[in-house]
Amino acid sequence: MPWYVKAFCAAIAAYALSPIDLIPDFIPVLGYLDEVILLPPAILLAVRMVPADLMAEFRAEADRRSERPVSKIAAAVIIVLWIGAAGLLLWALWPQPSTG
Repeated sequence: MPWYVKAFCAAIAAYALSPIDLIPDFIPVLGYLDEVILLPPAILLAVRMVPADLMAEFRAEADRRSERPVSKIAAAVIIVLWIGAAGLLLWALWPQPSTG
């Protein structure tokens, strides 16, 4: 990846994550409007800055990785863990009747 593409992508990420914006986020509607207007074209430009042969290689690798087997058991375990964590949190925060 060329250095200037990496630098541009880092600048996009820094702007997106920075608390300092052109229009402060605490202003209703307008606060997020600068991100909605500026970030999509910047991301599109970053994608177009990547050389075509390199982008073809990245897309081929993404296709190869998307064909990997999916573990439904692992997905079920993760879902059970999230449900258990939510249940534990509800149990811990649920108001207890006073005994006294």
